[in-house]
Amino acid sequence: MTVSIRDLRPGDPPDVEAVVRVRRATLPFMISTAGGVAFELVGAHPDEHHRILVAEDGDGLVIGTAQVGIAHDSAEPGLSSANVHVDPGHRGRGAGTALLRAAEEHVSALGAVKVFSWVPDEAPSRAYAERRGYRPSRSAHFLRLDLTTAELPPYPRELPPGVELRPGSAFAGDPRPLFEADAAATADEPGDVPVVLDDYEDWLRTIWQDPELDHELTSVVLVDGAVAAFTAARTDGETRYASAMTGTLAGYRGRGLAKLAKTDSLRRARAAGYRVAFTGNDTENGPMLAVNRRFGYEVGASEVRYVRELHG
Repeated sequence: MTVSIRDLRPGDPPDVEAVVRVRRATLPFMISTAGGVAFELVGAHPDEHHRILVAEDGDGLVIGTAQVGIAHDSAEPGLSSANVHVDPGHRGRGAGTALLRAAEEHVSALGAVKVFSWVPDEAPSRAYAERRGYRPSRSAHFLRLDLTTAELPPYPRELPPGVELRPGSAFAGDPRPLFEADAAATADEPGDVPVVLDDYEDWLRTIWQDPELDHELTSVVLVDGAVAAFTAARTDGETRYASAMTGTLAGYRGRGLAKLAKTDSLRRARAAGYRVAFTGNDTENGPMLAVNRRFGYEVGASEVRYVRELHG
């Protein structure tokens, strides 16, 4: 079968919808919308050299896609990522190999020395990655919660002195406190690519303005007026909700503030009509896995992060 690789046409709605279709088929535990896919390209930092590649069969049907780019915000230079997704009904026809080759060529030409890729924790997918020189680095779980039946924790009868709950939308006039909290939480996030958030304007453009970030359902806990904990919400605008990041700043841990933020966000999401909630945790992140288990989340699938050395 003939497979051709090209870049996504972000101004072509059917092309964008085709990428959404493939992503939803391969990553059912993540939020994927047409607005979000288009935003990936227009909102990406120039130094990321971000591309969304698509694989077409001989009839012009999009059967696979890949997200590829340089980890420009990493404290370690030369890192990149290439995540490949092929429609389950069209695997074994060379689309994944062609996408991965094109992605590796793109980042290699930009000087990347390592490429990271998330791979389903399934024997065929892992064997495929390892045959191509990739080695496992870490793993993570996708978690799912049925909001229509979940017994969510109740709100506390009263908040402790000095503690307040605010939606993310309350910071629309000045999101900098959320940027600073996100930067601090990201610095503590377990991972194999060290990320540094230190560019406020870039954060505004690439994170705060992302159409999938739901400012109203994002919950922020303040202690004496300062951001102490938060949970960022992503939604598809219909029935699907996801926790993008939950963090508690150093000095405020051990007080149940992350649980308070998640409780508030999940309860308001259910009241807004969202029916299913997703989140993801590194398999080594025991504290957050424990928190999510207490909320009723169950593991729906797992992924393994693989890495390949490209140069020297």
